[in-house]
Amino acid sequence: MKNWLNNVGPGVLVSAAFIGPGTVTVCTLAGVNFQYALLWALLLSIIACIVLQEMAARLGIIAQKGLSECIRDEIKTPSLRKLAIVLIFSAIVIGNAAYEAGNITGAVLGITSVVTPKYYDIGFFSINLWSIAVGAIAFGLLSLGNYKILERVFIGLVLVMSVSFVVTAIITNPDLTKIFKGLFLPELGADKILTVIALVGTTVVPYNLFLHASLVGEKWNKSSQLPIARKELIVAIALGGLVSMAIVITSAVPGLTNVNSAADLAQGLKPLFGDFAGWFIGVGLLAAGITSSITAPLAAAYVVKGCLGWQGGLKTFKFKLVWASIILLGVTFSSLKLNPIEIIRFAQIANGLLLPIIAIFLFWIVNRSSVLGRYKNNKVQNILGMIIIIIAIFLGAKSIYTVFQSL
Repeated sequence: MKNWLNNVGPGVLVSAAFIGPGTVTVCTLAGVNFQYALLWALLLSIIACIVLQEMAARLGIIAQKGLSECIRDEIKTPSLRKLAIVLIFSAIVIGNAAYEAGNITGAVLGITSVVTPKYYDIGFFSINLWSIAVGAIAFGLLSLGNYKILERVFIGLVLVMSVSFVVTAIITNPDLTKIFKGLFLPELGADKILTVIALVGTTVVPYNLFLHASLVGEKWNKSSQLPIARKELIVAIALGGLVSMAIVITSAVPGLTNVNSAADLAQGLKPLFGDFAGWFIGVGLLAAGITSSITAPLAAAYVVKGCLGWQGGLKTFKFKLVWASIILLGVTFSSLKLNPIEIIRFAQIANGLLLPIIAIFLFWIVNRSSVLGRYKNNKVQNILGMIIIIIAIFLGAKSIYTVFQSL
């Protein structure tokens, strides 16, 4: 057990990061609206996530740099460098501030699905003490500035999520034949395209590519450790994918109606399976919200550090100032009287559209001998990478076309 824990690393944080409230919400809607029909999209997303995160991990271990830092160093033309930095900074830092509101709100939805919420109305704000509590937990863990503590916390939270959602899926007694059909016989109609985009965007999260490349340097610094990192990320991401599929399977239960979020799913399952399913969903959503409430500001801080060329790591004041600002914004926006489910879903669709751009940056970097030497992409990795980028571009273009058609 001790050896296993020693080999667990950033892959668990990446897995925990993409199983946030956005994933839980999107997977819930996919199951309720299309039952098992979009499981293939999750399977494709998991494979794409493993391929891209392996590139990010390899970059971090061999180059001992984050992705944003490598982009800043490798683009020699000043105007192009500034454009790339502004694009990355805007997309990840500003985007993560918005995601943080969804993460905190999602955690609160998990709590309030089993306990009574406490609100205090002040103008446009509807302050929920649970939002402040979740923000305080994220702030407290990050303020420690200790990667090993974060790692252990995430291992525990991922196990809680896994047990919560997988057990709930088993309780629903799903149809295995339909599950295999959904996994290996793809369906893609006009009514499904935005949900497919959201499923891809919520699994292959652009900010995770920056987070993974930076975090591997906290744990590993030798090329000989690359095989360990690969095995760890494959197992961790596959486990995260299993959790996502379990949520789809759970929400595909016949008879569920008017389910618009995971919190509604927790309530909707109670008449069918009693309090147990509701509690499992509530606890799983809480764990998902807390993990993402930590990783989103952490990723934003690493991106700023790389873009601006800051030295030092988790314990520096400037680094802490960035993630603290993201948490503060998250708590503030989560208190606004807005519909959190639509915000979360929109963020996942936006993530899917942003993915091709970030993936192309990563693909370019990992093919440069000046960065990775003999560890740069081989032919198989390049073929897989190009297929993923083409699929991401196609889905993004299709999404934009679908949105314009509906106007």
